[in-house]
Amino acid sequence: MNANGIDLRSDTVTRPGAAMRNAMAQAEVGDDVFGEDPTVNRLQESVAALLGKAAALFVPTGVMANQIAIKCHTQPGDEVIVEMNSHIFNYETAAPAVLSHVQLHPVRGERGILRTTQLAPAIRPNAYYMARSSLLCLENTHNRAGGTIYPLDEVKSIHSFVKAIGLKLHLDGARLWNACIATGNHPREYAQFFDSISVCFSKGLGAPVGSALVGSEETIQRARKYRKIFGGGMRQAGIIAAGALYALEHNFERLKEDHVKARWLAERLSVIPKLKVDLDSVQTNIVIVDVGETGKSADDVLELLKSRGVMLTDASYSSIRAVTHLDVSMEEVKRAGEIIAHAFSE
Repeated sequence: MNANGIDLRSDTVTRPGAAMRNAMAQAEVGDDVFGEDPTVNRLQESVAALLGKAAALFVPTGVMANQIAIKCHTQPGDEVIVEMNSHIFNYETAAPAVLSHVQLHPVRGERGILRTTQLAPAIRPNAYYMARSSLLCLENTHNRAGGTIYPLDEVKSIHSFVKAIGLKLHLDGARLWNACIATGNHPREYAQFFDSISVCFSKGLGAPVGSALVGSEETIQRARKYRKIFGGGMRQAGIIAAGALYALEHNFERLKEDHVKARWLAERLSVIPKLKVDLDSVQTNIVIVDVGETGKSADDVLELLKSRGVMLTDASYSSIRAVTHLDVSMEEVKRAGEIIAHAFSE
């Protein structure tokens, strides 16, 4: 809990503990733009091996990882298919248009999940006056849908479909770790179907900074160039890479604790008449709560709860989001649940 209350705004608010800070302080470093930072190199090798790919590239943010992937897989004037509520479409400030000069084709999924049967109508005909469909991006887990998990069988089916028509396939795997913990699937079981995967260390794993883009040697060679162009070339980056390495080695299995907390909170809030929770969507560490029947907007609800010591974020005009993480204990989650329940039972 921070000074302003119980912070359930995001799993990005986690702070490094003493052991992680010590690992960062002791990190061996070099100039990563020259490829000479041993800690960065060790992190990249570890992540590539974990996902079963040839290479990985450490970058400052998940947005940069996604945008480098789009740049690597497209040409200006191409079209990229995404899910309507995806992070790339909603929260990356139109970066595909700005950086890669491509347009996005959003398709609405069910709880953020696209089905293979939806894809054929989204593919542009091979006509000179139409954009070229070149890339499909999936998101696992799906943030805006409430942390939902892509079924592995659907990923396999989608892979077969896009490869048959020559599209590239990218995974926004910012919370792929959560999907793996929830399903028991190894990261490489998902990664094998994608040309590139972005993964994040600064969410549930608790590192202060950093993501990685993973793929083939050729893709990552191109990605290194675009990282530099986008301003992501870092020097003695081993200091932050050490935090990511520590997070990956020590905080992966404990993600299941966050899932238990989220399930408890979702079930507690679901019995409050003025609040609506889709329990089927609560599969990992995110809880979306529809507050439309309270007679208040999401912003008004957030202000009310903040005044009572619970910090959440909006998910839409009429819904709010809670995200459980390592810096909020089960006791604090239960206290937050009771505060919210009391606020809407009065």
